[in-house]
Amino acid sequence: MDLFEYSRQLNMKKTAPLAARMRPETLDEFVGQKHIVGKGKMLYRAITADTLSSVIFYGPPGTGKTTLARIIANTTKRDFVQINATTAGIKDIKEVVTKAKDNLGMTGKKTILFIDEIHRFNKSQQDALLPHVEDGTIALIGATTENPYFEVNKALISRSIVFELEPLKTEDIKSLILRAFNDNDKGFGDFKINVDNDVVDFIADVSNGDARAALNAVELAVLSTPKDEKGFINIDMETAQECIQKRALNYEKDGDNHYDTISAFIKSMRGSDPDAALYYLAKMIYAGEDPKFIARRIVICASEDVGNADPHALQVAVAAARAVEFVGMPEGRIPLAQAVTYISCAPKSNASYMGLDKAMADVRNKKIKSVPNHLKDCHYSGAEKLGHGIGYKYAHNYDGNYVKQQYLPDELVGTVYYEPTENGVEKRIKESLERRRNL
Repeated sequence: MDLFEYSRQLNMKKTAPLAARMRPETLDEFVGQKHIVGKGKMLYRAITADTLSSVIFYGPPGTGKTTLARIIANTTKRDFVQINATTAGIKDIKEVVTKAKDNLGMTGKKTILFIDEIHRFNKSQQDALLPHVEDGTIALIGATTENPYFEVNKALISRSIVFELEPLKTEDIKSLILRAFNDNDKGFGDFKINVDNDVVDFIADVSNGDARAALNAVELAVLSTPKDEKGFINIDMETAQECIQKRALNYEKDGDNHYDTISAFIKSMRGSDPDAALYYLAKMIYAGEDPKFIARRIVICASEDVGNADPHALQVAVAAARAVEFVGMPEGRIPLAQAVTYISCAPKSNASYMGLDKAMADVRNKKIKSVPNHLKDCHYSGAEKLGHGIGYKYAHNYDGNYVKQQYLPDELVGTVYYEPTENGVEKRIKESLERRRNL
């Protein structure tokens, strides 16, 4: 490295965006992703021991993929080369491989190649990497926001370990924000800044697990806010909202408003008001509520409040929950909206749910001796001597696949738990059940 390059890098450290300046340089500084880089985890051990094989980091923006690669660059004794798949081609790959072979032959030193946005490489570019990853000429580190099982060649996947990075927790991002405010060398520690805790909480919460988005908002807030007469920069909620382009909602995920909103959401679906249900859905999505939590509530409502009045409602709800997991957010809001409107407009019945509650009460409170003998298991030696299974009528041997016989225990004969409504499909169920009960 010549003097001019050294000077350029020093200037870059001072003038680079806050998110780049605050990038952790060691595993001890790294925040989040404990499931893969917590002490004792495989990736942690591989990095600290410099025994890393080819890996692919997969996850949303701002979760630490590039940071992990740079930490590896700082800790490894191997040559570290970085290229970006948006600008690099096969020629660049060949140059890296040639240099890697030369280094391996002359010094015995191996090479790590970090490819950012590896999903942007086409098939031929990925194929060009394959033999050199396979023979160990290079150890590949790929970073992608797209599912590598769809976007990366299967042959390359099979020779790599895929690590999925999760959106950072709110507390993790909050710690990064506070670090940026207090760091004298890379952050704003030498600035006079007044910022309330609720502003920090707001930025951390609405960044939706993206550390870069949070730090960009912090930087914009600091640099765009004029100092007061005492030289202080005062960052209030209005400034934070402008810098992250999102309005603060009265919605704490662990507070009363959270429970009030989800309660209103469920009651709106139960009350057949799709407009209100969509509003509360939008409010929760905007506030960064976990979409899986929303999906679970929709599934419960489909069974509890729609039930057999429209059995398809549960299918729609479960399909929406799976779709959210499959496509992620923000697109996941689309199947959620479909499920919410379907359930809101569907005929309603809680008869199956209420019937179960009645049965549960009897299980708790009534002493029942036994299952009727003719219903007991008879598929073992000696069962017949005990009278088990004797007299049982096989329903499929009778007209309409139905025959009248006792199924409830003796103590509960005549008890009715399931009382179908006349809503939707359940009206037909009620008519059929009444005919059987009246035989």
